[in-house]
Amino acid sequence: MIVKIKKLHPSAVIPTYAKDGDAAMDLYAAERGEADECGNMVYKTGLALEIPQGFVGLIFPRSSISKTNQMLRNHVGVIDSGYRGEIILKFGWFDEATAPNNAVYDGGDRIAQLMIIPYPQVDFIEVDELSNSDRGSGGFGSTGQ
Repeated sequence: MIVKIKKLHPSAVIPTYAKDGDAAMDLYAAERGEADECGNMVYKTGLALEIPQGFVGLIFPRSSISKTNQMLRNHVGVIDSGYRGEIILKFGWFDEATAPNNAVYDGGDRIAQLMIIPYPQVDFIEVDELSNSDRGSGGFGSTGQ
């Protein structure tokens, strides 16, 4: 698949796969993060994408985030195919009282992962009844009983 990408910052790094067979590409910070008015740490990638129609870009935190007190604010970022702006990530703190005053990541650091996948177009049909299944309406933890 070909995806057009535009560098918006001179130090922006094109996403790369770390190893053959990886599902997601690493995203890099273009510069050191800065706090916003809501207390989030904001990291700019310096990149904009042209994701093809019928595909979506999903942004996930890297597993190394477990070494920090940060979390991706929206947990999974969604980049729709019509979006042409800069990819920006916002991180928050698990414990606001211990949030450091400085960014955890600097320019050039790998900060997240990007996966571009196809998605179906869904049409809902309202019905009075749904078919039965083995699970039924069992929710939270019901399959482990």
